[in-house]
Amino acid sequence: MQEFRNLKEYLDGRLKEVILRHTRNGCFETPEIPGFLVCNKQESREMCVLCHPCIGLTVQGFKHIIFGSEEYSYGENHVIVAGVDLPSESYITTSSADEPFLSISIELDRNLVAQLTAEMPAVIRPDTTTSRSVAVIEADERILDAFLRLALLLDNPADMQVLAPMIIREIHYRILQGANGQWLRAICSIGTSSNQVAQAVSWLQSHFKEPFLVDDLAHRVGMSPSSFFRNFKHMTGYSPLQFQKALRLYEARRLMLVQSSGVAGAAYAVGYESPTQFIREYKRLFGVPPHKDIRTRKASGSQS
Repeated sequence: MQEFRNLKEYLDGRLKEVILRHTRNGCFETPEIPGFLVCNKQESREMCVLCHPCIGLTVQGFKHIIFGSEEYSYGENHVIVAGVDLPSESYITTSSADEPFLSISIELDRNLVAQLTAEMPAVIRPDTTTSRSVAVIEADERILDAFLRLALLLDNPADMQVLAPMIIREIHYRILQGANGQWLRAICSIGTSSNQVAQAVSWLQSHFKEPFLVDDLAHRVGMSPSSFFRNFKHMTGYSPLQFQKALRLYEARRLMLVQSSGVAGAAYAVGYESPTQFIREYKRLFGVPPHKDIRTRKASGSQS
């Protein structure tokens, strides 16, 4: 047992060293590996983002994240796996210049999960129930080692094209081998209710500006309206219409923060016909009207 504990500490220490060497304060995405993100955050603050499907390892610090009605707190040597696109609010709860929040993440590849599942049928069995959209697990030595080898490729960019896909495949395989493997398989396997909801989420992400009927979306993914509504809310924490509304409001907040769009311009850009309705729903979701929210966030340096 002591040997494993020392190995874990060694791997964690090497990961911290590599991340600190390649980042200052912020997040760094490697152009050679799409979706590979290394973060070093020295300030504890709220972040409201659209969380894309990912596998993320916390190397140092603690974080609290909210997806719809679900909340998760996790810290060093924990992996968060997000199976679908979800609006989220996250709070780094411990961070400083001396001990910044450090993390490393990769994009979750659903096609790779489906491929690996087909190659290991004896390990992962079918699941017909609808899963939650997020799981938090403790990283073992094998997962830490794989993330370390991926991070070390930052020192050798010439090796990335050949070695990175193999390591990313291994990380997906390790997650599938673990206690949450069946959960992940359900989201990525055609024919499961979790996968049908994931398809609906992807459609809404691409069409959130457009009006839609819940019954039509249910039929699009091959579910009855009642089953679709129940499973969608179970998996995401939102009803389909609430989910669309959240996507619109988070995108509008991003436009106002990052692109300095006006309130009316942001409202129309995300599909609202009435700025008054937009302001009312924005305040209901975020607690304050958009003008005040954006002014406060720009003053504090928070980004969406």
